[in-house]
Amino acid sequence: MRVAVPFELPRLFCLLSSDDDFNLLPALAEAGVDGFQVRDKKATTRELIALTTRVRSLVGDACVMVDDRIDVALAAGADGVHLGADDLPVEVARRLAPELIIGATCRSGTALAAACSAGADYAGFGPVHATTSKVGLPAPLGLDALSAAAEAEPTLPLIAIGGIDAVSAVAARAAGAHGVAVIGSIWRDPDPVKAAKELVAAVA
Repeated sequence: MRVAVPFELPRLFCLLSSDDDFNLLPALAEAGVDGFQVRDKKATTRELIALTTRVRSLVGDACVMVDDRIDVALAAGADGVHLGADDLPVEVARRLAPELIIGATCRSGTALAAACSAGADYAGFGPVHATTSKVGLPAPLGLDALSAAAEAEPTLPLIAIGGIDAVSAVAARAAGAHGVAVIGSIWRDPDPVKAAKELVAAVA
């Protein structure tokens, strides 16, 4: 089941932190990356605001999300916030910022239904495959779980995350994902812009 999206939800989110090369951001946006998600666990609140504001200034009309921090998203003029299971509850975030895009990390049908009921706009579903970009994650959920989540009732547009490259992005879309979120397949590639173009083509 393909879920209707009532706003321009990106097909490709590139997650980034202060460790990444911001000089590449205009080229990544030009290549077709339509979503950027600021995720920097080491940064202070002020640093996160500055980081997000800088991203906003470099990526044109691309969507800019902030991981975990609705206060930073609001202060920096971001388009939205992505919330994990231990972050501010989705229903509270929706009440505080009805205009923001709100994403929620989901790893089960139960979590997906709860996020939908709470007012999330999309679900980040994963890890679909094994990944080294974040520690402490559960075992990979796999494409079958992604497909089941896409067919669930109720459901949300799914952004597949975890071990996604251009090849697995095609498979994720075929399994029902609206789009994908990546880190290493762009930032650890010798040519990040070329890798981004391949990902953009994969999720088109």
